[in-house]
Amino acid sequence: MPEYVLSCCSTADLSAEHFAARDIQYVCFHFSMDGRRYSDDLGRSIPFDEFYSRMSAGADTKTSQVSTGEYIEYFTPFLQAGKDILHLCLSSGISGSYNSACLARDELKEAFPGRRVLIVDSRAASSGYGLLMDKLADLRDEGMSLDELYAWAEANRLRLHHWFFSSDLTFFIKGGRVSKTSGMVGTLLGICPLLNVDNLGRLIPRAKIRSKKKVIEEIVRRMEEHAEGGLDYAGKCYISQSACQEDARAVADLVEARFPKLNGKVEINWIGTTIGSHTGPGTVALFFWGGERVD
Repeated sequence: MPEYVLSCCSTADLSAEHFAARDIQYVCFHFSMDGRRYSDDLGRSIPFDEFYSRMSAGADTKTSQVSTGEYIEYFTPFLQAGKDILHLCLSSGISGSYNSACLARDELKEAFPGRRVLIVDSRAASSGYGLLMDKLADLRDEGMSLDELYAWAEANRLRLHHWFFSSDLTFFIKGGRVSKTSGMVGTLLGICPLLNVDNLGRLIPRAKIRSKKKVIEEIVRRMEEHAEGGLDYAGKCYISQSACQEDARAVADLVEARFPKLNGKVEINWIGTTIGSHTGPGTVALFFWGGERVD
């Protein structure tokens, strides 16, 4: 195996079992619920169903990124063991964790002059970030060197597409992504906003679609439009969801029916507590490989 560590943040929203099986290390973000602080530890501190149930009941949530000091503490044991590190951060378009990781890297250069920590801004989030990490694990296992894998990640990160919708506007209104007036009207009309992640890693509203059935059709249509090879797409597809398993399953079933060459079944994960603190329950996100994102 290569003498380097492949690493990311817990906000890649894969299961602990998935990370372990692919030998991907991760560092945890943090969140608070009703004033009590927790680690975003993939559902260990608070099971995901309980987390979203408490949000629906009115619990107050806040999030905090990984600090420079925490990155130093996290990276140090790998460097002490003689390992270099390739770490991909949650998109800089929604978090400052990339800057914190870079500061940690710079501080560690003096303590470990013979070791390297390479940092990549993933421009990705949730299980789209996870799908990128899974691909990097494949390439590492095929024998890519640290430098080769770093270059591949930088060159291909914008080929990872994120499309998502929400059937509950409560937390989009609370977070200021939707105005109170628009949110009230949207809720009355059954509007489901469709968003994606642009080339700067930011969340961008793309359409307002009336009814859940239509937005499920539209999100899969966007995959048909953007997926590598169109309906002949032969890569993996991940979905993440926040306490709306039936909606996620409906999207997955449609994807599996429309893309017969898909690499395995669609993998459905939970939207973790960091991202979920902002989306709330009712969000479904779809991830796949395609052409480079341009806006």
